[in-house]
Amino acid sequence: MKIAVVGCGHWGKNLVRNFYELGVLAAVCDHSKASADHVIANHPSVNFTFNYQDILEDKPITAVVIATPANTHYELAYKALEANKHVYVEKPLAKTFNEAVDLHKLAEQKSLILMVGHLLLYHPAVNKLKNLIASGELGTIQYINSDRRNFNRSQQRDTNVMWDLAPHDISMMSYILNTEPEIITSARGWSNNNEIVEVVHLDFTFPNNIGAHIHNSWLDPQKQALLTVNGSKKTAVLNDTFKENKLEIYSRNDDGSITVEKPVYSNDEPLRLECKHFLDCILHKTTPTSDGSNGSFVVRYLEECESKMIVNSTLAAHS
Repeated sequence: MKIAVVGCGHWGKNLVRNFYELGVLAAVCDHSKASADHVIANHPSVNFTFNYQDILEDKPITAVVIATPANTHYELAYKALEANKHVYVEKPLAKTFNEAVDLHKLAEQKSLILMVGHLLLYHPAVNKLKNLIASGELGTIQYINSDRRNFNRSQQRDTNVMWDLAPHDISMMSYILNTEPEIITSARGWSNNNEIVEVVHLDFTFPNNIGAHIHNSWLDPQKQALLTVNGSKKTAVLNDTFKENKLEIYSRNDDGSITVEKPVYSNDEPLRLECKHFLDCILHKTTPTSDGSNGSFVVRYLEECESKMIVNSTLAAHS
């Protein structure tokens, strides 16, 4: 099996590293000379090209991994599928629901694997939490909150904070609850001078009246990746910024004291597990956990949130 990675920027370098270590990286494509220098220096056995067409015409390449700006995902993924190559594309799958569905349908028509980089679906701590919820360990789930923030002034401005960060939250929440949200009750954003939305708050409801909230921000210098799941028996807190004991389970005793449990789970790198899953799906012709249908649902939900969003801005505040 031979894989090509398209896009060797901040995140693409991690994909290059993982597929190289898995022994399947054959080529890398990027428009940047700095990326070329990085690949040639660190992976001299890997071919580098500035021309995407070289990747599409290279028949021995089995699959293409796309880690480029979000507004290029649809075109690059569509061309790769047309060239009969399996595709792994970073989130979001596309910028519109119709585009996402097009990719999903094309992959199905050609019997090709289409996988979306919803990384947290492969996170060992997230999967441990999913199993605890399914087993009833937390009791009846009542509320779920995800707080994902970082300081991202250098973010490429082809997108906004919701399209950048919320795919993680929406895909993860739906995955651990094994259901999709029913109702969007509120979508609020803040932008600087009506340019790019840099802070969002999303409120919605899952089946069985499970409340949910997402807070995303590009303005926080202290990175936050915190998921809280409140159950009738116990509350789970998953802090992905911790190096160890990311998942903790809290319960209140009759005397008012708090008991904290630290579940055991694998320490495997989530991205390595995700990359390996992609290869396994190609090898065994199985459907990825984050397939085209999963990616399309997330894009549909983001599109709906954006259509409902009320945006405040510094420009509006001073007008």
